Amino acid sequence: MFGLAFAMGSPAGGAGGGGSAGIESFIPMIAIIAIFYFLLIRPQQKKAKEHKLMVDAIKKGDNVITAGGVYGKISSVEDTMFGLEIANGVVIKISKPFVASKIEK
Repeated sequence: MFGLAFAMGSPAGGAGGGGSAGIESFIPMIAIIAIFYFLLIRPQQKKAKEHKLMVDAIKKGDNVITAGGVYGKISSVEDTMFGLEIANGVVIKISKPFVASKIEK
């Protein structure tokens, strides 16, 4: 049964026409991938890079807001976390990636 399908040749009757049709069917898929890259992936990578640079530049005494909406002042800087003073004498530890932004006075 499978041998019969190969022996019949192409449905159009021409030889060699099937190769270019395969490549043409991939052109829309390649265009969609390019659109996703330039509209979604690339801006997200750029934003993540900017956020990492901002977090790396934070030092003791800076005012920040966390991703959860907590405002505070950085009281200590460690390898993977910050000490965040949210009230007089109240210091919590937060992971560095959870700092949403630095507050400029």
